[in-house]
Amino acid sequence: MKPPPKRLSDLKGGTPQGSKTFAPPTPKVSRQTRGKVLTPTEKAALLASRPDLKG
Repeated sequence: MKPPPKRLSDLKGGTPQGSKTFAPPTPKVSRQTRGKVLTPTEKAALLASRPDLKG
């Protein structure tokens, strides 16, 4: 007869008290880069070069 499968926690000796299996998700706000804000001159040049964006 086949022995029951061993779990990783059985091999390690269990989990220490007070630790959680899954950590709560952390926000990734600090990793995100801010969008570039166009100056009025840059905005006018962009709209002049892209007539399909006017509207």
